[in-house]
Amino acid sequence: MKAVIDRVEGEFAVLLLGDKGEFKLNIPISLLPEGCREGDLLNVSIERDVVGTEQAEERVSGLMEKLKKKGQGKGIIRGPEG
Repeated sequence: MKAVIDRVEGEFAVLLLGDKGEFKLNIPISLLPEGCREGDLLNVSIERDVVGTEQAEERVSGLMEKLKKKGQGKGIIRGPEG
């Protein structure tokens, strides 16, 4: 996918994406390759991080299990509904 650096606003660059620049994306200028300036064309690629997603799911699952175990045995007082 192609993008053009439309302008820089403070610490962010405004990129226009799409054939006619119909989509805007603000990104920190620190993420741009060195030497970029307004009007430059960029190649943009987005990839799914399967391994990172699996690791995040495992981390969240582990935290949920800890919370469930922590809640059990703490003498939780429940109302008449259960």
